[in-house]
Amino acid sequence: MYNSAVTLKGKYEYRRKLPHLQSTGHPIFVTFNTKDKWILSPKARDIVLEACLFANGRRIDLEAMVVMPEHVHMLFWTRRDKEGTPYSLPEIMQGIKGTSAHQINKLLNSKGPVWQPESFDYVLRKDEDIEENIKYIRLNPVRRGLVKSPSDYKWLWIAEKPIL
Repeated sequence: MYNSAVTLKGKYEYRRKLPHLQSTGHPIFVTFNTKDKWILSPKARDIVLEACLFANGRRIDLEAMVVMPEHVHMLFWTRRDKEGTPYSLPEIMQGIKGTSAHQINKLLNSKGPVWQPESFDYVLRKDEDIEENIKYIRLNPVRRGLVKSPSDYKWLWIAEKPIL
Protein backbone atom coordinates (compact mmCIF):
# COMPACT_ATOMS: atom_id res chain seq x y z
CA MET A 1 0.00 0.00 0.00
CA TYR A 2 1.33 3.47 -0.85
CA ASN A 3 -0.59 6.11 1.07
CA SER A 4 0.43 9.19 2.96
CA ALA A 5 0.40 9.58 6.71
CA VAL A 6 -2.43 10.82 8.84
CA THR A 7 -1.31 13.34 11.46
CA LEU A 8 -2.85 12.95 14.91
CA LYS A 9 -1.93 15.63 17.50
CA GLY A 10 1.71 14.78 18.07
CA LYS A 11 1.34 11.16 16.96
CA TYR A 12 0.70 9.68 13.60
CA GLU A 13 -0.42 6.53 11.93
CA TYR A 14 1.66 5.61 8.92
CA ARG A 15 -0.10 3.61 6.24
CA ARG A 16 2.86 1.72 4.89
CA LYS A 17 4.66 -1.43 5.93
CA LEU A 18 7.16 -0.16 8.52
CA PRO A 19 6.11 1.04 11.97
CA HIS A 20 7.12 4.61 12.79
CA LEU A 21 7.26 6.15 16.26
CA GLN A 22 7.98 9.71 17.17
CA SER A 23 9.01 11.47 20.37
CA THR A 24 9.64 15.18 20.79
CA GLY A 25 11.86 14.60 23.81
CA HIS A 26 14.43 12.47 22.00
CA PRO A 27 16.38 12.81 18.76
CA ILE A 28 15.42 10.76 15.72
CA PHE A 29 17.86 8.92 13.45
CA VAL A 30 16.48 8.63 9.90
CA THR A 31 17.83 6.86 6.84
CA PHE A 32 16.22 7.15 3.42
CA ASN A 33 17.31 5.53 0.16
CA THR A 34 17.09 6.32 -3.50
CA LYS A 35 14.68 4.26 -5.57
CA ASP A 36 16.37 1.12 -6.90
CA LYS A 37 19.67 2.16 -5.27
CA TRP A 38 20.07 4.82 -7.93
CA ILE A 39 23.38 6.71 -7.54
CA LEU A 40 22.98 10.45 -6.97
CA SER A 41 25.29 12.64 -9.01
CA PRO A 42 27.35 15.27 -7.17
CA LYS A 43 24.89 17.99 -8.25
CA ALA A 44 21.96 15.88 -7.05
CA ARG A 45 23.72 15.39 -3.70
CA ASP A 46 24.10 19.17 -3.47
CA ILE A 47 20.33 19.48 -3.89
CA VAL A 48 19.63 16.92 -1.16
CA LEU A 49 22.06 18.60 1.23
CA GLU A 50 20.37 21.96 0.61
CA ALA A 51 16.88 20.48 1.16
CA CYS A 52 17.94 18.97 4.49
CA LEU A 53 19.62 22.18 5.61
CA PHE A 54 16.55 24.20 4.59
CA ALA A 55 14.47 22.15 7.05
CA ASN A 56 17.00 22.84 9.82
CA GLY A 57 15.70 25.52 12.15
CA ARG A 58 12.24 25.31 10.60
CA ARG A 59 10.81 21.82 11.21
CA ILE A 60 13.88 20.17 12.72
CA ASP A 61 17.01 20.93 14.69
CA LEU A 62 19.72 18.99 12.92
CA GLU A 63 22.57 17.36 14.82
CA ALA A 64 24.26 15.67 11.85
CA MET A 65 23.61 14.43 8.33
CA VAL A 66 25.36 12.86 5.39
CA VAL A 67 24.24 12.47 1.78
CA MET A 68 25.78 9.29 0.45
CA PRO A 69 25.60 8.28 -3.23
CA GLU A 70 22.38 6.25 -2.71
CA HIS A 71 21.12 7.09 0.77
CA VAL A 72 20.94 9.79 3.44
CA HIS A 73 21.42 9.59 7.22
CA MET A 74 20.05 12.33 9.47
CA LEU A 75 20.00 12.82 13.24
CA PHE A 76 17.64 15.55 14.41
CA TRP A 77 15.14 16.80 16.97
CA THR A 78 11.64 17.70 15.82
CA ARG A 79 10.41 21.26 16.29
CA ARG A 80 6.91 22.52 17.03
CA ASP A 81 4.63 24.63 14.86
CA LYS A 82 3.03 27.95 15.93
CA GLU A 83 0.30 26.07 17.81
CA GLY A 84 2.85 24.03 19.74
CA THR A 85 2.19 20.78 17.87
CA PRO A 86 5.34 18.84 16.93
CA TYR A 87 5.94 18.46 13.23
CA SER A 88 5.33 14.85 12.30
CA LEU A 89 7.99 12.72 10.72
CA PRO A 90 5.91 12.32 7.53
CA GLU A 91 5.65 16.14 7.23
CA ILE A 92 9.38 16.51 7.71
CA MET A 93 10.33 13.74 5.29
CA GLN A 94 7.79 14.81 2.66
CA GLY A 95 9.29 18.29 2.72
CA ILE A 96 12.85 17.05 2.29
CA LYS A 97 12.20 14.17 -0.11
CA GLY A 98 9.53 15.97 -2.14
CA THR A 99 11.55 19.16 -2.62
CA SER A 100 14.77 17.35 -3.44
CA ALA A 101 13.05 14.91 -5.84
CA HIS A 102 11.38 17.77 -7.71
CA GLN A 103 14.67 19.67 -8.05
CA ILE A 104 16.65 16.55 -9.03
CA ASN A 105 14.08 15.68 -11.71
CA LYS A 106 14.28 19.26 -12.98
CA LEU A 107 18.10 19.05 -13.03
CA LEU A 108 18.01 15.79 -15.00
CA ASN A 109 15.00 16.73 -17.14
CA SER A 110 13.26 13.58 -15.93
CA LYS A 111 10.13 12.48 -14.08
CA GLY A 112 9.24 9.94 -11.46
CA PRO A 113 10.27 8.94 -7.98
CA VAL A 114 13.79 9.58 -6.77
CA TRP A 115 13.34 8.10 -3.27
CA GLN A 116 11.96 4.87 -1.88
CA PRO A 117 8.59 5.63 -0.29
CA GLU A 118 9.65 4.39 3.16
CA SER A 119 12.21 5.93 5.46
CA PHE A 120 13.88 3.94 8.20
CA ASP A 121 13.80 5.74 11.51
CA TYR A 122 14.29 5.18 15.19
CA VAL A 123 14.01 7.32 18.27
CA LEU A 124 17.15 7.38 20.41
CA ARG A 125 16.46 6.28 23.95
CA LYS A 126 17.99 7.88 27.02
CA ASP A 127 20.73 5.28 27.19
CA GLU A 128 21.76 5.72 23.58
CA ASP A 129 24.62 8.10 22.96
CA ILE A 130 23.99 10.95 20.55
CA GLU A 131 27.73 11.28 20.00
CA GLU A 132 27.97 7.64 18.88
CA ASN A 133 25.29 8.27 16.25
CA ILE A 134 27.04 11.43 15.09
CA LYS A 135 30.28 9.44 14.83
CA TYR A 136 28.48 6.80 12.73
CA ILE A 137 27.22 9.51 10.35
CA ARG A 138 30.59 11.26 10.21
CA LEU A 139 32.51 8.07 9.41
CA ASN A 140 30.04 6.71 6.83
CA PRO A 141 31.89 8.14 3.78
CA VAL A 142 35.22 6.88 5.18
CA ARG A 143 33.88 3.36 5.78
CA ARG A 144 32.60 3.30 2.20
CA GLY A 145 36.02 4.31 0.87
CA LEU A 146 34.78 7.58 -0.63
CA VAL A 147 37.29 9.70 1.32
CA LYS A 148 40.16 9.19 3.76
CA SER A 149 38.93 11.80 6.23
CA PRO A 150 35.37 12.94 7.03
CA SER A 151 36.44 16.55 6.48
CA ASP A 152 37.11 15.68 2.82
CA TYR A 153 33.48 14.71 2.15
CA LYS A 154 31.47 17.60 0.73
CA TRP A 155 28.02 16.24 1.66
CA LEU A 156 28.60 15.81 5.38
CA TRP A 157 27.16 18.30 7.87
CA ILE A 158 27.64 18.26 11.65
CA ALA A 159 26.20 20.92 13.98
CA GLU A 160 28.99 23.08 15.35
CA LYS A 161 27.35 23.24 18.74
CA PRO A 162 25.32 20.09 19.40
CA ILE A 163 21.77 20.81 20.56
CA LEU A 164 21.83 18.18 23.32
